[in-house]
Amino acid sequence: MSKLVEINFDGIVGPSHNYAGLSLGNIASASHKGDPSYPRAAALQGVAKMRSNMERGLAQGYLLPLPRPNDGLLHRIGANADTPAQLRAAAWSASSMWTANAATVSPAPDTADGTCHLTPANLVTMLHRGQEWRDTKAQLDIAFADTSHFTIHDAVPPSFGDEGAANHMRFCEEHAGAGVEVFVYGRPGGRFPARQHEQASRAVARLHGLDPDRCVFIEQNPVAIEAGAFHNDVVSVANERVLFTHEEAFADQAGAYDAIRAAFPELEVVEVPSSAVSLADAIKTYLFNAQLLTQPNGSMALIVPEECRENASVWKWCEGMMASNGPIRQIIPVDVRQSMANGGGPACLRLRVVADPATVDPRFLLSESRADQLEQIIASYWPDQIDPSDIGSSSLAGSVRTARGKLLEMLDLGQL
Repeated sequence: MSKLVEINFDGIVGPSHNYAGLSLGNIASASHKGDPSYPRAAALQGVAKMRSNMERGLAQGYLLPLPRPNDGLLHRIGANADTPAQLRAAAWSASSMWTANAATVSPAPDTADGTCHLTPANLVTMLHRGQEWRDTKAQLDIAFADTSHFTIHDAVPPSFGDEGAANHMRFCEEHAGAGVEVFVYGRPGGRFPARQHEQASRAVARLHGLDPDRCVFIEQNPVAIEAGAFHNDVVSVANERVLFTHEEAFADQAGAYDAIRAAFPELEVVEVPSSAVSLADAIKTYLFNAQLLTQPNGSMALIVPEECRENASVWKWCEGMMASNGPIRQIIPVDVRQSMANGGGPACLRLRVVADPATVDPRFLLSESRADQLEQIIASYWPDQIDPSDIGSSSLAGSVRTARGKLLEMLDLGQL
């Protein structure tokens, strides 16, 4: 009998990790545009985060960097010496490291056919991300190849922007039980794009065979989008019965809670008021772009960026929460500064998949020995530093391709 657990699949930070500032509405990305990046340090920080979760007894997987630079994209846009640098830089983006945008996942207990459904996100709002989904699907097709347990879809049509699990939450009594799935969408028209379209979310729900009575569709607060919450997971995170959220996350906060409770009466809300933590501080520190995890002993832990500990109001709230008798019993800061500087916290770096690890291709699952191998490859082949002027150089392209090739060789995944 299969044993369903939550597996976090983190993105290995790619060797072309850079700060080109490609993401409109992502304040961290924009503010670090043009800074030197440190791909080796970034990737090692990511592996350290994965290793620490594995050491807590949690199932941990990973997804691989996509092929970069993407010559196919450069060809399709007719890139030449006169092409704006921002367009050329898109072909070098390592943004697939944020696997919360890789796909939307509905576990087997929620679906009509009893398989776990995954739909890659089309990510059409941004050029550098819109190139990802076919290569992402190629990995999903291998990692979850067992069709008796998994169903992999194509992305929804690009008329509707879909950003994947970053705008999707699931509530349940336990991960292996039936859940209620919540889809958060934005409405266009503001200064920054609303990346998740309502019709994309509804299409994914239909593709996954979800019970309409166990689906909830909620509008994201346009004020939050304007403040830099380009995905819902910048202002909310859910785990089992708990919703940890900012007071200004949803367009109709009380209505959102009511709608979720109507489908999932056991909902327990931990709301952070604006008077305690401003929306600006929540976004700056990525307090909510955290991993809310159920540990093997049944208690919940919140994996937050180190930046939370360095912000007085945020850390005061965290300490107060720890002193209370709430459902979140532990806060664990981690160093993911290289990812944070490009607008991605601990939650961005992982895709949650409820499945039996025995049904997943083992080449995508972390172990102590595999973590050692990853660190060795990264330390040997990932560039130490990339300056903005390096983007487009043939020597860097060769280094990036060699690094990824060594990773694929070590994992026996040459087909990717």
